[in-house]
Amino acid sequence: MPTLYVLKPAFQDRLRPLVRRLAAMGITANGITILAALLSIAAGTAIALLPGWRIVLLLIPIVLFVRMALNAMDGMLAREHGQASTLGMYLNEICDVVSDLALILPFAAFGQLGAWGVVAFAIAAMLTEFAGVLGIAAGIGRNYAGPFGKSDRALALGVVAVLCAAGLWPASIAPFVFPVMATLSLLTAINRIRAGLIGSAG
Repeated sequence: MPTLYVLKPAFQDRLRPLVRRLAAMGITANGITILAALLSIAAGTAIALLPGWRIVLLLIPIVLFVRMALNAMDGMLAREHGQASTLGMYLNEICDVVSDLALILPFAAFGQLGAWGVVAFAIAAMLTEFAGVLGIAAGIGRNYAGPFGKSDRALALGVVAVLCAAGLWPASIAPFVFPVMATLSLLTAINRIRAGLIGSAG
């Protein structure tokens, strides 16, 4: 199913000159990966500690965009500048999940959104990425199928953060936002599992 992931090559083309400069400076892919995770953790911690300041939610779309750029750059450093490693693979997958949790779970501090829905979305997001990684074991490679992959989750989470910061979520709708995103994430996990089953059977 289609996902925003298809836009990644165009985004990478924009970043390639910067990546070349970083490689020349000795910046490593693993260092970029860890930086993205630390940035997400710092933003999530600030939001969780300041739930009375809705304006702090505006950190979410900013950090998500920076994280997306950093994720693209670490991959390009690994593939195009000879920095690929087994450690890098583990760091990339684990740091992505940690970053997701760091940016999703603080929304549970905002009562109008429903803590259980937020937790359900966090768990579903983890399952989605786990199902994607298992595509390697199934012999079809890392699976990025939609409809609600990492880029789509980031866009949705950024929109939710902006609307919450502006106080624009109607009280009657707010409790359903995260359960809907959790459902879409589960559908994505199912699509990825199905692809692996079909691929391994073929």
